[in-house]
Amino acid sequence: MFVIKRFHPPASPSVMESRPLTRHGAMTGGTTSHSRHPNYQALSQPSHSSVATPGPSREPPQDALDSPVQFEDMEEAGPAHQSYVSFAGGNVTTNSSAANLAALDTEEQEFQGIGQYDDFHTTDWQRDIARDRMRHRYIAKKKEESVWDWIKSGHDAWSGWLCVFLVGVIAGAVAGMIDIGTSWMSDLRFGVCQQAFWFNQEQCCWSSNETIYGPNNCSHFFLWPEAFGDSPDGAGGYIVSYIFYVLWSLLFASLAASLVMMFAPYACGSGIPEIKTILSGFIIRGYLGKWTLLIKSLGMILAVSAGLSLGKEGPLVHVACCIGNILSYMFPKYGKNEAKKREVLSAAAAVGVSVAFGAPIGGVLFSLEEASYYFPLKTLWRSFFAALVAAFVLRSINPFGNEHLVLFYVEYNKPWIFIELVPFILLGIIGGIIGTLFIKFNIRWCRYRKTSMLGQYPRLEVVVVTLITAAIAYHNPYTRMNTSNLIYLLFSQCGVANTDSLCDYQRNFTSANTAIEIAAAGPGVVRAVWLLALALIFKCVATVFTFGLKVPCGLFIPSLAMGAIIGRLVGIGMEQLAYHNQDWAVFAGECSTGENCITPGLYAMVGAAAVLGGVTRMTVSLVVIMFELTGGVRYIVPLMAAVMASKWIGDAFGREGIYDAHIILNGYPFLDSKEEFSHTTLAHDVMRPGKNESFYVITQDSMTLDDVEQLLRETDHNGFPVVVSRQSQYLVGFVARRDLNIAISQAKKNTEGIVGESLVLFTSSVPSPWMGPPPLRLRKILDLAPITITDQTPMETVVDMFRKLGLRQTLVTHNGRLLGIITKKDVLRHIKFLESEDPESVLFN
Repeated sequence: MFVIKRFHPPASPSVMESRPLTRHGAMTGGTTSHSRHPNYQALSQPSHSSVATPGPSREPPQDALDSPVQFEDMEEAGPAHQSYVSFAGGNVTTNSSAANLAALDTEEQEFQGIGQYDDFHTTDWQRDIARDRMRHRYIAKKKEESVWDWIKSGHDAWSGWLCVFLVGVIAGAVAGMIDIGTSWMSDLRFGVCQQAFWFNQEQCCWSSNETIYGPNNCSHFFLWPEAFGDSPDGAGGYIVSYIFYVLWSLLFASLAASLVMMFAPYACGSGIPEIKTILSGFIIRGYLGKWTLLIKSLGMILAVSAGLSLGKEGPLVHVACCIGNILSYMFPKYGKNEAKKREVLSAAAAVGVSVAFGAPIGGVLFSLEEASYYFPLKTLWRSFFAALVAAFVLRSINPFGNEHLVLFYVEYNKPWIFIELVPFILLGIIGGIIGTLFIKFNIRWCRYRKTSMLGQYPRLEVVVVTLITAAIAYHNPYTRMNTSNLIYLLFSQCGVANTDSLCDYQRNFTSANTAIEIAAAGPGVVRAVWLLALALIFKCVATVFTFGLKVPCGLFIPSLAMGAIIGRLVGIGMEQLAYHNQDWAVFAGECSTGENCITPGLYAMVGAAAVLGGVTRMTVSLVVIMFELTGGVRYIVPLMAAVMASKWIGDAFGREGIYDAHIILNGYPFLDSKEEFSHTTLAHDVMRPGKNESFYVITQDSMTLDDVEQLLRETDHNGFPVVVSRQSQYLVGFVARRDLNIAISQAKKNTEGIVGESLVLFTSSVPSPWMGPPPLRLRKILDLAPITITDQTPMETVVDMFRKLGLRQTLVTHNGRLLGIITKKDVLRHIKFLESEDPESVLFN
């Protein structure tokens, strides 16, 4: 019988929250793929082109149209006026009872856990955002009823600001402790403070009577050779220091690797590639959990203290996102909605960069440019607020012991001259080349690690790399010191108090306020140039093998160090060129006064930005981070020129930065919004199923519970289209596999009379009279507004829809009839196939 029932359902909160929602508004985000099954036969062949329809057609099957039609008006039960059409078809069992009839009159069952996602799947941004809108409308409506509802409404409005405030406070405190712990444990390789062992070398020397701080000018800091009665300057002291340096490095690195492997495997690496993928909507359970937070923080201290060619700045983004994820569960608005949770995680990514470099504005721009996939305006404001709070907390802790929040504060007095744009652009070109080479070699090594026996022994690899790094690095003073200290030394301007060989110029300072004159380089500068050249080669090679180890390892600081070395070398060369050729027209105006017109430290800063830009392909956020990092606001133009040149050169050899390259290597379903799709394929060429493949669907009212469970057992699809009937193939909606499993499991436990012969109904009402066991009514888990396209839709449009709407999948129709489905995984595979890459490298759904 074909029955049309008109009724008005009650507008209760539970019904409003669980009812399938209409899609509207442009969102961006990730999607989840839909697995396929072989043996398909095409449902129909399109004969002409058509345009995309806003929604599926609703047409009853022909057998239903031949049946008598009955209208029943039901009593109004609420303010919402909706009409539903139900088609009853199929064979019905005839053993009914009074209990079954009574059960049919009850409301549909509420299912707990509906709308969540499995591990290694992606979110449906449209559905999650629509659920939040419905929840917000309900709260706004209820707040007028009582004071308590008004308070709850206010709490809901401010919960986002409160959440990011807590993220900023906790992330700032954690970053301060990490900075203090790293500084102390790094100096532990050289010695220990006699008065207080928890002081690092600089803090220990603050209480001494020496007026100038230096590594060999502090009697309170007890060097390891002194424990054996040797002088640190003798051959015996050198050997003892060398042994302790290597042993402490091995201890720290092996402990970091053991903690990661035993307690939190997700705590290894930088974390930014995974953070980008998670922010695009991908689900990785445990990657932002409490154990990952704890082990990442401890492992970061140990790995950096081991002297490996890595940094803690990138992992701090992962740590901040862990804090944001954990705190989001305090607010159900974010904890139970994956799309809303991404707003908190985007702010947390900005906080991570803010506490890593002391660059709150750069952190916000980093989250906008590099990390986040969906960044609405309110997220921008909250990210700015959270980064401000984190920077304030870190400044209050003062982990560096100075009055500056920035990590490498510099103060240059001389402005740059116009001719220097040439070497600045040259540094950008060199940075782009080095960044490209580093990405290629590192990806090759990581791919070899994954496919060889080496990947089965990660701890051994960490120990071997640490042993080689420590054994070689100790003999060069520029690789022996902490990388952050090396960068600060290279950024610094030579003055009266600077005693490093880099400043061994033939100058005579009469007072501290004397202007720095241009002078010839002394033998110390020549020796430092050779040592820096060797340090550059060592840093480049060591970082290739270090990035990707099973320890927390970042890439910002090593990249800055490589670029700073190159920049300092070029700066020294320009300085000597200007000294020996002061009569040249390009130098005559600025360098003829006798004062130094070339600042080598500025070249180091520009070179650092160039290499980091070549490695990561960052632009705007990198420039802002660099001038916040150093305080050199007047040098924005040189930084911009170098960064743009670096990006252009890098993009000429490959458009992927290091993080995008690792996303591709790991097979994450990340659809980059910055890439363009320029091919001329159609949706029909990409959709599944293809020829000779089966297409599994669920009918809205003619399949039994046994039929649905058998379908779930025989397939591994992540969802199923729901159609009117197998003959008509008119689309009704889409149901997720996880929701279907949960609903069936809970219905068996909580509803009496549900048996294998019970019909599974996705209709709004039950046909009357009903004969048979009670049906399983699952309309509440059905997405009634799935995104649909026609088979003739250009793939360029489809790709834009996946990027900008954050689709999980889209259904392909022809004249209202369902033809197939396209998922994000299908789109990624298609793009790789067109680019002559392996489509099977997309590993996750």
